[in-house]
Amino acid sequence: MLTHRDDSIAAIATAPGRGAVGIVRVSGLAVAAVMQAVCARALAPREARYLPFLDEAGRPIDQGLALYFPGPHSYTGEDVLELQAHGGPVVLQLLLARCLEAGREAGLRVAQPGEFTQRAFLNDKIDLAQAEAIADLIDASTEAAARSASRSLSGEFSREVDALLAQLVQLRMLVEATLDFPEEEIDFLQQSDAVGQLARLQERLRAVLERTRQGALLREGLKVVIAGQPNAGKSSLLNALAGAELAIVTPIAGTTRDVVSQSIQIEGVPLHVIDTAGLRESEDPVERIGIERAWAQIALADAVLFLHDASRRADADWQAGDARIRERLRAHLPQGVPVIEVWNKQDLLAPAEGQALEGLPLSARTGLGLDGLRRRLLDVAGWQASPEGVWIARERHVQALQRVGEHLRAAGAHLAPEALALDLLAEELRLAQNALGEITGAFSADDLLGVIFSSFCIGK
Repeated sequence: MLTHRDDSIAAIATAPGRGAVGIVRVSGLAVAAVMQAVCARALAPREARYLPFLDEAGRPIDQGLALYFPGPHSYTGEDVLELQAHGGPVVLQLLLARCLEAGREAGLRVAQPGEFTQRAFLNDKIDLAQAEAIADLIDASTEAAARSASRSLSGEFSREVDALLAQLVQLRMLVEATLDFPEEEIDFLQQSDAVGQLARLQERLRAVLERTRQGALLREGLKVVIAGQPNAGKSSLLNALAGAELAIVTPIAGTTRDVVSQSIQIEGVPLHVIDTAGLRESEDPVERIGIERAWAQIALADAVLFLHDASRRADADWQAGDARIRERLRAHLPQGVPVIEVWNKQDLLAPAEGQALEGLPLSARTGLGLDGLRRRLLDVAGWQASPEGVWIARERHVQALQRVGEHLRAAGAHLAPEALALDLLAEELRLAQNALGEITGAFSADDLLGVIFSSFCIGK
């Protein structure tokens, strides 16, 4: 994508399908030719003009609004023309074809996915974190995610990263200057409070990383797998959490034979809840396939709800089945994946009996304990109820900040008076700065940019 920056590009900028209004967008040097051919006149900057859009023979394709944004004061930083027509697919395709024909000699071509936003990034209209926030705002599945994406798009996340970068650069300058005076290095570093500067930088990084984790959770959500023996109430729990009859519920053991999933939200946090086949030994080949798929989903889970049937807690066979599942979970789950023990069918027990069980009491049928389960899921996710201060983020941002932390910890070891190594200290600070730069795009490989912008829709 980065090898065609000088091309002019055009695309339909509105979603596929029928609508009241559809937009064709053109960016680059071909705008002047397209404007003259399609609109038959020059347009005043940033002034909407209602006029016919003409085909090659001068006949109207449609009538609508035309807007011209001369660069660099445009979305992409280049000359941009937006034609707002009626939102029929045929009309928009005809209009796009006419623009491409009119701008062919000026090098106009169809835009690749995300290429308009990529131009905005390459022309310094936005940084990489803001560019990603545009896609995240479009894809937001909850109100909290949309508001957080808007904060990131406005530059709130980028400003925090820039503030970290400023502190880091200040410390790097001090260390680099000290390298020129090795005979006075210890006194110079002490007078400049290098240790204090590094500690303050690490403290600020921890705060930014925590909020970034929250933002990544809003975007990515949490994958929660419900596991347990047949007839423990897994499908009933999925239905209760979703508030809809998504999974078939019957008294027959082994009814669920495939994966059933549903995305829900709790306090704006998306949770991807997955109901699986009951885990047991089975000779039924279809059920066995379902059980294998269940274990495959469990292996990819961020959290597992291990559902027990409280009404059968005294059944020796049932206890043995739960023990086998628990042992396999312990052996095969990745380290750090929480297993939440949930005792379902509390409505069938006396109150004293339910209180004696270790784990979360629940009745998927009556709703007893659902609020407690929701709170526990948010705790497991690490969610803190402060969405107004959270910006949208991605896992790559979290990983970049974690690498910054690792380099700063290594830098601290090289800054200790008993093990002072200025060359290694300077190198760790340089690597930390590079990791920070990956977030906003100051240091980014072309292949990373290609992956990010290719996930955008065409016309954005």
